[in-house]
Amino acid sequence: MLVLKTFILFVITALAEIVGCYLPYLWLKKNAPIWVLLPAALSLALFAWLLSLHPNAAGRVYAAYGGVYIFVALGWLWLVDGIRPSTWDVVGVMVALLGMAIIMFAPR
Repeated sequence: MLVLKTFILFVITALAEIVGCYLPYLWLKKNAPIWVLLPAALSLALFAWLLSLHPNAAGRVYAAYGGVYIFVALGWLWLVDGIRPSTWDVVGVMVALLGMAIIMFAPR
């Protein structure tokens, strides 16, 4: 249960970070209205708060989060950008998720 809760929290955290970065991208590159920066800032604040919910040391959480971020970013690539991840993208995600699992759940 801890593994599933941790993974889901990381996924929600990654979505908050990606939205917080994607909205300014839309403003800068795709002529979105400036008001998109407000939900972007709120999303990035949510991202920081969500990272603080993990009981592990901050550095360990940040390191492990990177693996799930890669997973979510490639999902974003497929669902939002319309680009299907390659076989090598999937292999890379599997390696990243394995690294996340080792970092977060190895006995200490």
